[in-house]
Amino acid sequence: MAEITAASVKELRERTGAGMMDCKKALGETQGEMEAAIDWLRTKGLAAAAKKAGRTAAEGLVGVAVAGNRGAVVEVNSETDFVAKNEQFQEFVRTVAELALTGSGNVEGLLASAWPAGGGTVEEKLTSNIATIGENQSLRRSAVLQVNDGVVVSYVHNAAATGLGKIGVLVALESNGDKAALETLGKQLAMHIAAANPQALRGEDLDPTLIERERSIATEKANESGKPADIVSKMVDGAMAKFRKENALLSQLFVMDNKTKIEDVVKAEAKNAGAPIELTAYVRFQLGEGIEKQETDFAAEVAAAAGKAA
Repeated sequence: MAEITAASVKELRERTGAGMMDCKKALGETQGEMEAAIDWLRTKGLAAAAKKAGRTAAEGLVGVAVAGNRGAVVEVNSETDFVAKNEQFQEFVRTVAELALTGSGNVEGLLASAWPAGGGTVEEKLTSNIATIGENQSLRRSAVLQVNDGVVVSYVHNAAATGLGKIGVLVALESNGDKAALETLGKQLAMHIAAANPQALRGEDLDPTLIERERSIATEKANESGKPADIVSKMVDGAMAKFRKENALLSQLFVMDNKTKIEDVVKAEAKNAGAPIELTAYVRFQLGEGIEKQETDFAAEVAAAAGKAA
């Protein structure tokens, strides 16, 4: 009988999507044999047949591309970080980012775009890659920024290759000033955005759901102080003002000096550019953000389950 370990339970869970207790029971019923355990779960209706398209793709690459007054950023996911180092995969992400420059940021439209050199569509190329590389992959999202007069600057943090990495940023600066000065400012702002991860351009643009959640937390904390209701209200208002300031790009403190607000950095640079500058938009894609990818201490989880079962 093969030993039933936390690692084997984890593997079975990842391969079948079944619950931890069901996986532990399946291994027990099959003397720890992995393939037999998979079949046992399937016979009980607790797991589907393993399919590449059903596995979570939370690794991969973010790709950026800029041409003229437009910039694009895309996220293409894979199952493992190993695939992100694959030249075929990298070339796919790079090409998709370039194709996105002509679109609107709509993923469906991008998937339907023609692949260069008569290779069908982007979606067909992606399907071919899944078959040849052997892992599920998906074009998850895309965004495009454009200015009338100015620059769109891109930045990739910890680049795996030119224009490819785990965090990609676009910054749109509207101005008829010196383009070299705008490019320098844009790169500095993009690096700040990569590090500081603002949630919106301005405080009033923050997601209402996020604001409501933070207000609820602030209220609960303030109520624990035992102070009168009017003081609690002021405490909550103060906490929310601080939250907006720290999470809106224009009011964040520049990471390079930690004392100047971003909006003041932009105003100051207008002198070097020789014209007013408006930071009109930004996009920040971080690989895998928002994808449910549970990290669990399986040893502790299995031990706890064993205790309950005993």
